[in-house]
Order: sequence, then structure tokens, then C-alpha cells
Amino acid sequence: MSRDILVVDVGTSSVRASVVRPDATVDHVHQALLTTATPAPGLAEVDARRLADAVLEVAAATLAASGPVDGVGIAAQRATTVVWDRATGEPVAPAIGWQDLRTVVTCLSLQSEGIRLAPNMSATKLAAILDAVDPERVRATAGALCAGTVDSWVAWTLSGGPAGPGGGVHVTDATNAAVTGLLAPGPAGRFDEWDTRVCEALRIPQAMLPAIVDSTGAVAPAMALPGAPPICTLLGDQQASLVGQGCTLPGSAKATFGTGGMLDLCTGPEPPTRAARGPAGTFPIVAWRSKGVCTWGAEAIMLTAGTCVDWLVEDLGIVAAPAETAAVAGACEDTGGVWFVPAFMGMGTPVWDFGARGTLLGVTRGTGRPELVRAVLEGVAHRGADLLEAAEADGGHCVSRLRVDGGMSANPVFVQALADACGRPVELSRELEATSLGAGMLAGIATGVWAGTEEIAAAYRPRAVVEPRLDVDGRRALRARWLEVRDRAARTIPELSGIDF
Repeated sequence: MSRDILVVDVGTSSVRASVVRPDATVDHVHQALLTTATPAPGLAEVDARRLADAVLEVAAATLAASGPVDGVGIAAQRATTVVWDRATGEPVAPAIGWQDLRTVVTCLSLQSEGIRLAPNMSATKLAAILDAVDPERVRATAGALCAGTVDSWVAWTLSGGPAGPGGGVHVTDATNAAVTGLLAPGPAGRFDEWDTRVCEALRIPQAMLPAIVDSTGAVAPAMALPGAPPICTLLGDQQASLVGQGCTLPGSAKATFGTGGMLDLCTGPEPPTRAARGPAGTFPIVAWRSKGVCTWGAEAIMLTAGTCVDWLVEDLGIVAAPAETAAVAGACEDTGGVWFVPAFMGMGTPVWDFGARGTLLGVTRGTGRPELVRAVLEGVAHRGADLLEAAEADGGHCVSRLRVDGGMSANPVFVQALADACGRPVELSRELEATSLGAGMLAGIATGVWAGTEEIAAAYRPRAVVEPRLDVDGRRALRARWLEVRDRAARTIPELSGIDF
């Protein structure tokens, strides 16, 4: 039998299927677009039926091109919440996307009960769907409804088989369960059970929640696929990118710069001392769970990254496409004193100021298109350095080299600015999106392709390494000026700055 792994990778804007080979290459990529509906400001909804159909479509296309596989890995956007009928397998409402803000008031009101949840978590999203479709919780209590994050929905879809969509397996893994806000920490850092207190506060019957399984290990046969290969991995997208970039040893870190930015640091097997946000603004995460034991990490979040490049293209119209920003920015040696703070939706780690807004400073009559474009790229790079410094502070590790993937990692001006701001080498992933590779490698551990995460770490080879150009004093002065500028963007909308989750 083939030693290849089929990976289904569900992002915010697309579903991809590909084959990960034993030499850690990715092949036979097929992709289908997803759309997120915004019926009102602050709302984000996903057609879960369309998502499931797209999963089956791209998986079938990849398998037709590649032939049989040894196992299946699932990587998925986290916290997006789906509720479906257990008997028919049909969604009962649009899925609520991870970006959706409709439950802000609910989150704030729960704080009076000592429960701290953020609207980007699944818990209040699930309650909102139930309030709309099952307000008395009759169907949910009877077990007639299933709830889950995208990984759960994909596993259900793939395992349902030809007998019908109602025959799937109802599971999630620890990496996805840990960001729902519904998980209770157990002894020795184990995450095995749902939090009764939170479930009762939101009137969420535990009968509708999935079983929590390891991130790697056989779960169920994918009966909807030819040959019914076993589903061997469920993993959150950022954790999959962490593994895909070989960051499986304590002190190794990766950053993904897409629409937003996420930096994840592997901290090892020792459970975090807190479940909530740390003093430097990062969150503890489960990096993966194997044989019931969690490996942990710290995650730092940038709310806007590639969105800033989209702003230059789609709104200002000063460049025709994102790929042109490197050449335009390269037409000047520096910004001429222009600074840009990327905070279109507020600012995440380390300050968590929802009232911060994008800020452009230092513009003169001599400021031109190259200076403005370079300022945007450098602003995102400085925010990347913010994330790294925060993860080191909360995670207790010094990162010697930062590994990077995502769309912006293809921009050499941005990557050089990131290396300069961080003051350490930046290693570029061979895969522009390392998510599929990471899910495939964890599934490959379950099927015997790789011996373990140590072998994955040893196998990592970057596409290129970009060294910082500044000396210590030069970087210190640059970062000091950045912090002054960043503070100018803070508290632009004081009412929103007062909100904290």
C-alpha cells in the first residue's frame, strides 16, 4: 500500500486537498474556494453544507490523481462552529465563523460570573446557534443535534460513507477543543473533559459535544473515500503549521503571515501555569496531543497582516497586485521617516487594544508610493517582532531562529524587515502554506512513516535563510522608535479600548 497521506486543509477562504509524501513533499493539490457571508457588520457565517461538499470534491480529485493513500490528515481553521442534525447529517443553521463578533455582549456579561470567554471562541457561538434553532434545548439535550468545530464536521463528513451523512464519527482533537472555551483542564495538564460550569452557564448539553481524541492516531475509516483509508490526524491550522515547519522541540517557533498573523512557540510537555492570557498577551495552546499526553505552546496574535497589503491594492489602488509590493518598496532605500501601524481591527498581542486603529505617521510632501508601500511592509514586520518578544516572555524560551510561512513570506522586502526587527535569522518554509505538510506528518507518525516529532524536527530544511542587517544598537533604536509610534495608534476609539476578554 502507498505510504502517502491525503490531507484535507480547510482555511477561511478555501478548502485544499493534497498528498504528503514520505520525503515531506506536497503533491496533487486541488482547491475549492469558500466564501464567508457577512449579513450584518461584525457577523461572519459559513455555509457548512457547501464546505462539506467542497471537502469531498477536492479529496476525490486528489485521490484520482494520486492513487491510494495510507491515511488521512485533517487541518482546519479553529473555532468556527457548526451544528448539525445527528440523524440526517444536515446543518441546522449557517456555521458561525471564527471572526464573528455577535456574542461580544454575552462574553462581557459572563465576566460577572467569573467566566472569561472571547467572542472568537466557539462556546458563545454554539450557544447563539442553539438560541436560534433550539431555544429550549430539547433536541440538543436528547442528543439529536451534534456540535463541533470544522475538524469535527470534516471528520463526520469523511467518515459517513455511502450509507448516508448520518453515519459519521463525532470527534475533535485537543488542539481544536482547547480553543472552544468549553474545555476543562484535567490532572497533570490532560485535556479530556468538557467544562460543566461553562456548559451550564450557556445551556449547552454535553450530549451534543464530540469526543476528544489525540491529534495523531487512527480515529475512524474515511468511508466516503475510495479504499476507506483511516483518519489519523485532526489538528488546528496554526498547530499544523508549527509541525510543518519542524517546530516540535521546546524553544522553536514559527510565524504565519496571511490575512492576519499568528506566531506559535513550542514550549514542551510542561503544562502552562495559567489557562488565560499571559502578562505579555499570548495564550497557552495545546500544540498537539499524542497517547493522551499534550505538548504545549504559546500563541501570539496579529489581527491584520496581509489585509494591509490588500488595502494598498484594493482600496488605495497604488499597486496592482500584492506580488508587486516588493518591487515598489524596493525602489526606495528606506521609508523617509514614514511609519505605519497595522491595526485596522484593533491590536492583538501584546497590548490587546480593540480601540486601536491603523495609523500613518511622518508623511511629508516628499513621501511617494515606494515609501508608503515600504512603511506598510515594515509596520507588519514590527508587529511580527512584537509577537516574538511576547511569546518569548510568556513562553519562557529564547528563540534563536524564526521560521515563517504564509503569503507574505514570499515578499523579500517584508522578510528582510522582519529579520531586522526581530534581530535574528528568519527561515523560510519550503511550503508557502505549511499547514498541509504538518497535518500530513502527524498522520504519518500514526501510519509509521515518521518515528516521532523528533524526527520531524531533524528533517526540517528551509527554502532560504534571511539574516538581519542591523547591529544590536541599530535594532534597539529602531524598536524604541517603533514602540513610540505603536503607542500613537492605541486608544483611538476609547469605548472599544475599554473592552477586555
